[in-house]
Amino acid sequence: MEGFSVSQITPPDVFAPAKLGPITLRNRIIKSATFEGRTPQALVTDELIEFHRQPAAGGVGMTTVAYCAVQPEGRTERGQLWMRPEVVPGLRKLTDAIHAEGAAASAQIGHAGPVANEKSNRLPALAPSTSFSPLSMKKIHAATASDIARITQAHADAARFAIEGGFDAVEIHFGHNYFASSFLSPKLNKRKDNYGGSLENRARIVLETARAVREAVGDRIAILAKLNMDDGVPGGFWVDEAIQVAQWLEADGSLDALELTMGSSLLNPMYLFKGDAPVREFANAMPQPIKLGVQMVGKAFIKTYPYEPLFMLEEARQIRAAVKMPLVLLGGVTDRAGMDTAMAEGFEFVAMARALLREPDLLNRIQAESATQSLCIHCNKCMPTIFSGARCVLVDRVPPRVRG
Repeated sequence: MEGFSVSQITPPDVFAPAKLGPITLRNRIIKSATFEGRTPQALVTDELIEFHRQPAAGGVGMTTVAYCAVQPEGRTERGQLWMRPEVVPGLRKLTDAIHAEGAAASAQIGHAGPVANEKSNRLPALAPSTSFSPLSMKKIHAATASDIARITQAHADAARFAIEGGFDAVEIHFGHNYFASSFLSPKLNKRKDNYGGSLENRARIVLETARAVREAVGDRIAILAKLNMDDGVPGGFWVDEAIQVAQWLEADGSLDALELTMGSSLLNPMYLFKGDAPVREFANAMPQPIKLGVQMVGKAFIKTYPYEPLFMLEEARQIRAAVKMPLVLLGGVTDRAGMDTAMAEGFEFVAMARALLREPDLLNRIQAESATQSLCIHCNKCMPTIFSGARCVLVDRVPPRVRG
């Protein structure tokens, strides 16, 4: 891996080509996974293809398709993709379109676990321990040993489907209190077996899953993982434990890079995003009775955190200091100055999300004029809007002269 040591005098150029495991990206900028809301039949659509073609044409090194569930019960809603033979032809059309624009394609694979929508999926949600879901207002079932083995194997199978679909990389989802992340959380994991208790036990599923994917694909594609640095809830997974898990993953050697993240989609969803909390828009996007619940208690559950550039950098520095493996910095990367800071801090890649929903062509404009600033205002209305398959609500309000 062509990385960067903090001891180097000159940081790498974020727009220069870079190695990521067995592949080479045209630059060090990754479109992070954001739920697209464009697969109503759990299959690839022309709308999904166009969603990813635009940032590929706009200059990213790689775009990440979210969220490719490894099992049907592991979806956050029934319309999400799940990896199976029927989805492969559509995935091939998708990756062909991305490649035609000069970018690489990554598939985010994972299992939503306690964040899964049991009612929509018509299948039981699974967690480390029996608990109550504030999302579905139902009891969540404890995963059995056979469930764990089945889901681990399903990640390996999903990675094989990703190869058939033409992907250059997969990103395993170990964040946001989805299945693997919920096992890491001492707040959610009360198991008494080999997958609960000590951090070593709670991290077992993460290491086993990464290893299963590597054994399935070898060096045919790059393997990343999205790892929580902290859950943002009292008693949850925190950065001191994240450092140890990152070191174990590095020692295991199954991954080519880690993308660092934070927050709990189950317990504190806005901790990841920072900025405004559009409670009314979230409520309007939800079916009943969830809509009524959001209207009543949404302000208590959907908290507001002030936005600032590079808002994950402080915690990410602690991971950077503890491991040598390539790291992807996410969170508030919106301009050339932020990208250059990330490179100077020793991160090999940066990931962008909301800014590219606002302006898919942002990177081309930054490369042409380094002082270009993102038009994203961190209102977070893209989150509830995207569930209906719509774009950033502000896109069509920007006059062409402002867009440059």
